[in-house]
Amino acid sequence: MAFSHPAAISNVTSHAQAPQPGDNDEGVPAGLPPHPDMKSHSDNLPALTPAFCFSTSTLKDFLRTSRATTDDTISQQLNTLSRPPTFNPTTTTSRQPSHRLIPPNTLTAFLHSTLYPSWSTRTEVLSYCAQVAAQPDPNDPSAAEIAQDNEVQGARTVDERLDPYSGRYFPKESRVEVLAGVVRNERGVEAIIRERTWDVVKSRSTDGMSGLTWQEAYDRWRQQKT
Repeated sequence: MAFSHPAAISNVTSHAQAPQPGDNDEGVPAGLPPHPDMKSHSDNLPALTPAFCFSTSTLKDFLRTSRATTDDTISQQLNTLSRPPTFNPTTTTSRQPSHRLIPPNTLTAFLHSTLYPSWSTRTEVLSYCAQVAAQPDPNDPSAAEIAQDNEVQGARTVDERLDPYSGRYFPKESRVEVLAGVVRNERGVEAIIRERTWDVVKSRSTDGMSGLTWQEAYDRWRQQKT
């Protein structure tokens, strides 16, 4: 039985942030590394560059599309893996389960060919962008504006006795700070989505996936690949 991989997102970087002053010809800010495998990525993995990560709308669109093609439709995909029960008049008076269990080999093949690779791709994207967010970014186009705002704020005379709100100052975030916040939030979303998906998978497994959590099962698959 053949299983289709999640739809390839070939144009995911088409809306990436345009190169900024100080970027090289590929839009990679100086001092920030491209992904080591960016030239040989799979069809489902976008070309990982700092420009891709800094375009946080593109990053979130990729994650949203990937989740929609696997996790959000997990019940429908699992339904295609099990045959509908044959009619048996002797069982019509008994309560039937609301879903059909999937043969272990069939379910394992689906997890290994479709679900886990999709999770792996999103993990790799978020890990790379987290590394980008942790690197110095001297070419941030908003750096001069942020520095000027901080200088102006530092020169202000603040007297909270006259104005309790005069000491409040919310500096503009640099693009690495914005990216770090997006990655942190998306990792939280990812954990929730995988937990929900795994509950569905366990409900269709003949042995409840041996009581494994999604993290344990996913880690086993990764270890088998290495």
